Amino acid sequence: MSEQDKTSNEFWKHKRLSQMNHEEWESLCDGCGRCCLHKLQDEEDGRVYYTSAACDLLDVKTCRCKDYSNRQSLMPDCLQLSVDNAQYFDWLPETCAYRLLAEGEPLPEWHPLISGTPDSVVEAGISVREVAQSGVDPDMLINHIISFADTGKVEPDES
Repeated sequence: MSEQDKTSNEFWKHKRLSQMNHEEWESLCDGCGRCCLHKLQDEEDGRVYYTSAACDLLDVKTCRCKDYSNRQSLMPDCLQLSVDNAQYFDWLPETCAYRLLAEGEPLPEWHPLISGTPDSVVEAGISVREVAQSGVDPDMLINHIISFADTGKVEPDES
């Protein structure tokens, strides 16, 4: 592979988020499904708690949106990630490529753009495939809090 091919294949290393085309931007999503989990925020300290409760549009087996192109009209609370709101990416998981790149950090080795396979997200324990639940009563979210260990793997929250 020539240096030019390698550079174009590793666009995230030499482009800012604002310089990426649509295809590059979309390819940053690793398919973990974490952004599609309902979250609770502590009013006192602002801490965000992830729950195992998934958005109704998340296919919990594939961790992909069932209707990606219409998600914002179907789910008005669904946030559209864009370079214009990159300063607010701190609600995204610490493993998220959008957040990492916005903060000047490299992609993890398990990211599909590096590993070459979408299965690496599952193998690394980053996917919510085994944790996400659909149909959770919104009033019971507090009973479904989970945490991400230092490794980034999903674990029940013990706090």
